[in-house]
Amino acid sequence: MVKKKILCTGMVLSMLILSKLYSTPHEDPIRDPYKKRLIEFAEQKTEEKRNSKASEYAGDHLITFAEENLPLENQRVKRRLEKYLSKLSFKRHQSYSLHKQAEKYLPQIAEILKSHGIPEDFKYIPLVESGLDPRITSHRGAGGYWQFMPATARLYGLKVNASMDERKNLIKSTHAAARYLKDLYSKFGDWTLVAAAYNVGEGSLQSSIRRQNEDNYYKLLLNSETSTYVYKLVSMKEVIENPEKYGYNI
Repeated sequence: MVKKKILCTGMVLSMLILSKLYSTPHEDPIRDPYKKRLIEFAEQKTEEKRNSKASEYAGDHLITFAEENLPLENQRVKRRLEKYLSKLSFKRHQSYSLHKQAEKYLPQIAEILKSHGIPEDFKYIPLVESGLDPRITSHRGAGGYWQFMPATARLYGLKVNASMDERKNLIKSTHAAARYLKDLYSKFGDWTLVAAAYNVGEGSLQSSIRRQNEDNYYKLLLNSETSTYVYKLVSMKEVIENPEKYGYNI
């Protein structure tokens, strides 16, 4: 309790310093070397407190994905998780809509995934991919709740044409996603790799595994988006399931 009070007090003081420095009416604080150093110091301390808070949250209970513990004894894994927990923890301007969307759609998604034998944690994919907004379309053409590419959507039974786009149908697209995830598991035999393959594509992931002779997601060298994808899913899960711990007011 004392530690938490100290952390909170330190953050408040840092924010007060920043507020005071930036609000001074007659001087540009950036041009004043002394004030510039104070601003940099206050910003650094604020960021340290945030990272410390995320680390504290991550360390007080087991963190899992698809019922497997994350290897947080690996400092690289721990640092990456703390980074994304910290990012999500302080995006409070999105907290209300984020949790409302989750409350509305995730139970339906979880039930469909369960009927196909898919671990419940995969329900966070559409929250990360599209924010559960079916109108989102990527620059590459991926669309709908699960951000399916048109060809993949058709392969798994969805109609995508000029007059109809079933990627925007929550129920149909989730059944299609579940079938796709199941096929990926038959190829990789590991749910964490399934999540990575969903992001980067099965062919690309298989090439990385063969080239590196490594099938552990946390040890593979992947592109920047895929190498952080599972951390984003886990961080989203943590924030949705433990909102009060991560600074969300819902």
